[in-house]
Amino acid sequence: MTTDHEGDTTFWAGTPPSGGGIPAQNGHRTRTRHYAWVVAAVTFVVLLGAAGFRSAPGVLLVPLHDELGWSRSSVSLAVAVNLLFFGFMGPFAAALMGRFGLRRVVLAALATISTAALLTTLMNAAWQYVLLWGVAVGAGAGCMATVLATTVATRWFVARRGLVTGALTAATATGQLVFLPVLGYLADHIGWRWVSITIAAGALAVLPVAARWLKDGPEHVGTTPLGAPEGYVPPAPLANPIGAAMNGLRTAVHTPAFWLLTGSFFVCGVTTNGLVGTHFIAAAVDRDMTETTASALLATVGVFDVAGTIFSGWLTDRIDPRKLLLAYYGLRGLALFFLHHVLETRGIGLGGFMVFYGLDWVATVPPTVALCGELFGEAKAGIVYGWVFASHQLGAAVAAYAAGALRESTGSYELAFHVGGALSIAAAGAVMLIRSRRGSAPVEGRDEVALGVT
Repeated sequence: MTTDHEGDTTFWAGTPPSGGGIPAQNGHRTRTRHYAWVVAAVTFVVLLGAAGFRSAPGVLLVPLHDELGWSRSSVSLAVAVNLLFFGFMGPFAAALMGRFGLRRVVLAALATISTAALLTTLMNAAWQYVLLWGVAVGAGAGCMATVLATTVATRWFVARRGLVTGALTAATATGQLVFLPVLGYLADHIGWRWVSITIAAGALAVLPVAARWLKDGPEHVGTTPLGAPEGYVPPAPLANPIGAAMNGLRTAVHTPAFWLLTGSFFVCGVTTNGLVGTHFIAAAVDRDMTETTASALLATVGVFDVAGTIFSGWLTDRIDPRKLLLAYYGLRGLALFFLHHVLETRGIGLGGFMVFYGLDWVATVPPTVALCGELFGEAKAGIVYGWVFASHQLGAAVAAYAAGALRESTGSYELAFHVGGALSIAAAGAVMLIRSRRGSAPVEGRDEVALGVT
């Protein structure tokens, strides 16, 4: 048993006594809590503190162009590299967590992000931005985000897994809410270097929290995942993380369902981090809006994404994930077709777009994670989802660069928004080709059932 603070709440490192409590001490009844909730809370704080790096590219796009004379396409290239490393580190990060544990990987990632963000204040050439922000920050960030959320939810929870996945995914949106208006104000009124300093400080601030409270798995505190059945056996540590990541890919690529998942999540990356996340502020500035105002509008996405993603996790525990993805991608596509128009007219239409897009922003994550578990089994879900998430970031990288190039060639983001809308409609249709296996055993081979396609 581990007691986190005196009073009436104790976190158990083993099976709690029947009845949900322990005998009263000094007149106070002690309530029991599973340590999984502590790990979930710490992970939320870690993702929250490190979330500033996701807000920064859109905030820095215009200041770096104005002060250093870099073109939007060259700045977008650094963002694209960042998104690529952010995505393709995912499966290897999941495997590294299986070998070295959650805590070591998270601490190394936070230190990398903080150091690289501080060094960007000294850069004076575009290639340095690609190296520091694109490679270093991208690699550090790739060890966390939704891959960390998925690993924690899978390792610590059987019951409430969809809800926890949604809540942890929402942490990055909450971080966007916290950081984005501040970063926009700093870039607009003080200078872009303070944006980097603030991001470094946020990552450093959560280091001691992770070091003290984050645990690698239930077996390390003498318990089992929340809701685990009798006889649960924890997975053995991975001897070869790189090999495990590549084996997970080799298994997945033989199933058409994997390609449908990666294709739809590619579109998710195009329409979130790559297009709106990177270019919305610049598109709004093109329409004579200040960066501070545009940043506040984009932060609205963060407000409503918290509710949307948690609710999506709750729905995923109850509804066919494919049907959820059909609704999410279809409605997102329709919204993007109207974005250029509402930016021109502003008013209630723009506010409505931000509210809707917030509810839909990463609501796709819980049902996508659930499908990975159903199709490939819990043991492989983290690594397979890591590869699916890599496709998300590949899409984000393509959109980050292509939207900037389209803006330079056409003088407007209208075509980029319409392409994103059309891709979302296509993704909505693609996810319905995946065969749902809810309530049946997960697939493990290449037989006809394992193809996972209707």
